[in-house]
Amino acid sequence: MSNLRTLHFYATPEHDCSYLAQKIAKTLFVDPQVQLDQATYSQLSDLGFRRSGKHVYRPHCDGCNACISVRIPLAIYSFSKSQKRIINKNKDLTATLKKPAFTDEYYSLYARYINKRHQDGDMYPASAEQFNSFLVEGEEHTQFIEFRNPDGVLTALSVVDTLKQGLSAIYTFFDPSQPKRSLGTYCILWQLQFCQQKNLNYLYLGYWVKDCKKMSYKIAFKPFELLLEGQWTLIQPE
Repeated sequence: MSNLRTLHFYATPEHDCSYLAQKIAKTLFVDPQVQLDQATYSQLSDLGFRRSGKHVYRPHCDGCNACISVRIPLAIYSFSKSQKRIINKNKDLTATLKKPAFTDEYYSLYARYINKRHQDGDMYPASAEQFNSFLVEGEEHTQFIEFRNPDGVLTALSVVDTLKQGLSAIYTFFDPSQPKRSLGTYCILWQLQFCQQKNLNYLYLGYWVKDCKKMSYKIAFKPFELLLEGQWTLIQPE
């Protein structure tokens, strides 16, 4: 059984930063040969680690701390009026928890989303191999959340990991032809509601980078906590 004391970590060579142009990054990985149990994975999440496919990692850059872990404390979180409107706008959607899998339906929606919304990213163009390695080949505590409209059409899908202390939001993709629904925001709001119903403490949203516009949505959910100099720091609404 895994534990923090026995884990081995490996740092990558320097590579181009995925978030900031003309920046060089390094990444620290947990030994991918180790099968992490939920308790150890939960501890790593509190230390700022994330999962992508089979890899659990965190930034390990020399002289740069731009990537900051974000989590939402559920005990004190309340939904704003605008967030309640988004929830109401999507009340016709039905959410169902599923085991991770590759299906033609899932991949079709994923490919439409990536190829429409992320043409400037390193995930473009979408591929079935990428879908599997990124979202399906995960941990045993991973779940897919299907969001379907009244006709049964898949409208969005969220991938989450269940931690001892909450959920870790791994990725969400959705129908890019329905911007009025604010589906990306709605899926996070649903996860927040789910955490509160299950008496979970936190929803982990991954990394926020101040100078990366695509990351700005993560600090719209206030109050939130940032992992600063190894300590989780509460940021209240102004």
